[in-house]
Amino acid sequence: MKAAIYTKNKSGKVLEIRELEQPVPKDKEVVVRVRAASVNPLDWRMKNRRPGVDVAGQVVTVGKMVTRFAPGDAVFGLCKGAFAEYACAMEDKFVAIPEGVTFELAAAVPVAGLTALQGLRDKGHLKPGQKVLINGAAGGVGTFAVQIAKSFGANVTGVCSTKNVELVRSLGADRVIDYTQQDFTQDSERYDVLLDNVANRTLSAMKGVLTPKGKCVMAGAPKELWAVLSRPVKGFVWSPFLRQEFRFFIAKMNRGDLTTLGGMIKAGKITPVIDRRYPLAETAAAIAYVEEGHARGKVVITVE
Repeated sequence: MKAAIYTKNKSGKVLEIRELEQPVPKDKEVVVRVRAASVNPLDWRMKNRRPGVDVAGQVVTVGKMVTRFAPGDAVFGLCKGAFAEYACAMEDKFVAIPEGVTFELAAAVPVAGLTALQGLRDKGHLKPGQKVLINGAAGGVGTFAVQIAKSFGANVTGVCSTKNVELVRSLGADRVIDYTQQDFTQDSERYDVLLDNVANRTLSAMKGVLTPKGKCVMAGAPKELWAVLSRPVKGFVWSPFLRQEFRFFIAKMNRGDLTTLGGMIKAGKITPVIDRRYPLAETAAAIAYVEEGHARGKVVITVE
């Protein structure tokens, strides 16, 4: 099978498409013929030789102890090495794709959708009528977050660049802040929840836009390790005095949550935003485009 794999040469890490053996499932594993996969920041930040986590496709073989799936089933979920013609993972990493949902839309969901859902619901405890600010509203997580927050009945403000204002508004945002024109940390509005997908402001600046009991959820994987280590620590030091909460988190695989997201797409409550599509042979270009940090929504790898 063809698969994307990182190799090293004199210039550093290079992504190549190579021929590898098709995976054989262990007892509780499922092998999927990949139809689509999507790119996430961790695809170039992690040290795995086989990039790609988000995947959607059709089951081709199953291990002898697999009970949820059979060959031919359309599934989506998480795996290692999704940028390939075939991928393999434990059966509990997949859920069924709802009828009417395409492989491309399903592949765009897992990491970004889970991050948005768990960040708002589990960490932000977002409730109907509350005000939420989403920093990075036009990105992979942000486009899901705007729609999910609206489905929760929240009043949503999104922060994005000029070119993405209309996109974010079309996703349901009640208000959009163009960061090239206005610094959201200088905004007079106060928010119950701030979902930060960008990590481009200090905690001291962000606490100023929160209500006295507001929650700041820092989602995903900031580029700088120092941001991962220092931001949550400072937040927890402040929390007892301000009654505000500052939390850093990375989403966890949850079959129930993936099923919920699939159901929301089928019901029309959310629609994954796909910026660009690349064939498997151009995976390196797809990752490079996302790494630039200007993708609108998700970038999808399609596998014929």
